[in-house]
Amino acid sequence: MIVAEVNGEAVGWIMLLSQNRMRLSHIGSISIMIKKGYRGIGIGKLLLGKLLAWAEKNPLLEKVCLGVFSTNVKAITLYKKMGFIEVVRKIKECKLSEHEYVDDILTYKFI
Repeated sequence: MIVAEVNGEAVGWIMLLSQNRMRLSHIGSISIMIKKGYRGIGIGKLLLGKLLAWAEKNPLLEKVCLGVFSTNVKAITLYKKMGFIEVVRKIKECKLSEHEYVDDILTYKFI
């Protein structure tokens, strides 16, 4: 896990998990979170860049993946710029309220 801090306050984090199963051990799953008020100023790009640099040096990893809500346009734009491609779109995967849904997009990057 990599944590981003501003004046001693944790404002974001990123981590990569991989499977122990041999068939899936070459894939890393990325989770990232940036605190509201600190989004859109490059923290996500910095964290993702550092994590990808580490992952590229790891001889066991060949592919990384991450999921993103279809409404998170800024994150989707960043992920595309960093080489991720959309592979699956799960329609109405997440229910936000009684009549509000959002698609979940799965992206991959080969490293």
